Amino acid sequence: MKTILGKKVGMTQIFSESGAVIPVTVIQAGPVVVTQIKTMETDGYEGVQVGYEDKKEHRVNKPSKGHFDKAGVAYKKYLAEFRNTNGEVYEVGQTITAADFEEGKKLDVTGTSKGKGTQGNIKRHGHHRGPMTHGSKHKRLPGALAGSANPGRVFKGNAGPGRMGRDTVTVQNLELVKVIADRNLMLVKGAVPGARGGILRIRYAVKGQDAE
Repeated sequence: MKTILGKKVGMTQIFSESGAVIPVTVIQAGPVVVTQIKTMETDGYEGVQVGYEDKKEHRVNKPSKGHFDKAGVAYKKYLAEFRNTNGEVYEVGQTITAADFEEGKKLDVTGTSKGKGTQGNIKRHGHHRGPMTHGSKHKRLPGALAGSANPGRVFKGNAGPGRMGRDTVTVQNLELVKVIADRNLMLVKGAVPGARGGILRIRYAVKGQDAE
């Protein structure tokens, strides 16, 4: 399953040949470099490890430095793996760019959603509020949770206030509208998780098409 890492640049819109407006997310995709080949003999599975974005040598710890030196590639900030299920041949040091992805194909994009901090149950879970008139003191509170004498306690997993956002989110079957190869840009139809500058993992969709 061919995979590439990138950064979310932002959203804009483009026009199709028929004049229709298409909302797209601009992603700075790659290039990524193959840093390791996982094999059944040594690792117990078939996979490919790739690195994205160069990192200064003095910021690399000794184990990572040895790993990159063994592969003979530049030091990278981000590493990711993907399973090589299609039998494609990869080599250490090989570069994967946005140009390796075909326009019109469907993608699965994974990122980290925006962190909202601690939020109430209304914003976090979409609960209804209480009455706003007649002296109500129950407008945005979560309400009774324990059920009086029976069961007399709050069950685990109860939807209430708490930390919201900053979760790993995958949006599936997004169309790759356009690839600008000379600038390593992908224009993907619709929104993807996270804020501008967030790291994204882009791969061909598992469902909805014959993935490559």
